[in-house]
Amino acid sequence: MHRVVANGSRWIDRTVSALVALAGLCLLAIVVLVSFGVIMRYVFGAPLLGVNEFVQLTAVALVMAAMPYCTARGDHVAVDVFEKALGKWGRYTGDIISYLVAGFVLAILAQRAALKALDALEWGDATNMLRMPIWPFYGILSAGAGLCVIIMALQLFQIISRGPR
Repeated sequence: MHRVVANGSRWIDRTVSALVALAGLCLLAIVVLVSFGVIMRYVFGAPLLGVNEFVQLTAVALVMAAMPYCTARGDHVAVDVFEKALGKWGRYTGDIISYLVAGFVLAILAQRAALKALDALEWGDATNMLRMPIWPFYGILSAGAGLCVIIMALQLFQIISRGPR
């Protein structure tokens, strides 16, 4: 895999790669379980209990584990309706503001999710039907959001250092 963050460190690249591999496993698990659940329900008349619970939590892990990779590659959806009207300084200022706001929000999310993971681990919080522990999902959410903050900080530094274009 190519380096996802210019001037980034190897540990960031390795962590992003590990998280995107985890996201791929989550997607595969969802596809397999939902397919098996459909076959069990409609072919054998025996629905699987807890499929929705599993899919909901695994989807959170899927999205948050894949988000740092998407952030590093710059693959998030961007709307450039006002790009020409703003000019280079407007775009430059808008990029800086958007990175700062997104980084701030993701930092709060990462911090709150980490605290929630520790709380859930301490109290043994689990899902209702399958009794799956929920702390790992909060941990993945925190790791994904936290890594996005680091990547965005590096990207913001690159934007500031190259100036308006």
